[in-house]
Amino acid sequence: MNRHDLINWSIFIFLALIWGSSFILMKISSEGLTAVEIAAVRIFSAGLVFLPFSINHLHKLPSKKISLVILTGVTGNLIPAFFFAEAIANNIDSALAAILNSLTPLFVVVLGILFFKLKILPIKIAGVLVGLMGLVLLTLSQRNLHIDNLGYATLVLLASISYGFNVNLVSHFLKDVNPIHAATVSLAFMCLPTGSILWQQDFFQTTLIDHTLFWPIMASVLLGVMGSAIATAFFYILVKRAGGLFSSTITYGIPFVAMGWGIIYNEEVTWVQVACLSVILGGVYLTNKK
Repeated sequence: MNRHDLINWSIFIFLALIWGSSFILMKISSEGLTAVEIAAVRIFSAGLVFLPFSINHLHKLPSKKISLVILTGVTGNLIPAFFFAEAIANNIDSALAAILNSLTPLFVVVLGILFFKLKILPIKIAGVLVGLMGLVLLTLSQRNLHIDNLGYATLVLLASISYGFNVNLVSHFLKDVNPIHAATVSLAFMCLPTGSILWQQDFFQTTLIDHTLFWPIMASVLLGVMGSAIATAFFYILVKRAGGLFSSTITYGIPFVAMGWGIIYNEEVTWVQVACLSVILGGVYLTNKK
């Protein structure tokens, strides 16, 4: 493995660790906050962290690309954050959520072909399908799939579609834009809608009175700083280095993180699960194959 690929895989693993742990933070947040508050605090925190940097970076962006950069903040962070928070708050089946979330690479391919004139090698499409097959088999091997909250599960599907659109947007129109500049500016602008939502719900006043909300709020803030701000910057870097399709297969890395949490809590890991994870890894390898 050359140095270029080593860096790409390092970023891949780093992002899988962050986003694979996001569901735990959302669960903690839901113990005291509503779904709207979780999403708004998450994105507001991320934007607030990047706000000082965005003031300088805004002037370095091509003026004709600023609207597109802001749009990436909407499709890559704002919309998915609210959809995921609403779904998690209503206790959708985690196995179903995992499958729907991992449809992102498939949506990258479909939306890329339909709207962005994307040309993808057959071996990369095969990699997406192999990885998805491994994920489905892994999910079904763990337990039965419940569809009690199918309506809320649709929100996860819509979030995945939004992610797929955003990946194509970044990889197609923002190739010449510094990924750090794009990440800081896009998220800084998201402070406006999320700050307005929190203000309208008297969130800032309530938190000063109710001290029981400290840990749920801290979980949402950490989710914003790590899962949105820092992760978005690294994701845009990876898209520029390795392309949108390979970057989107990070959703296939989430089961590895989930299994890691299971090992920490002394859960049994079967050979079937290891085999399925090997299939997933093989699919990711194919999407990155030159």
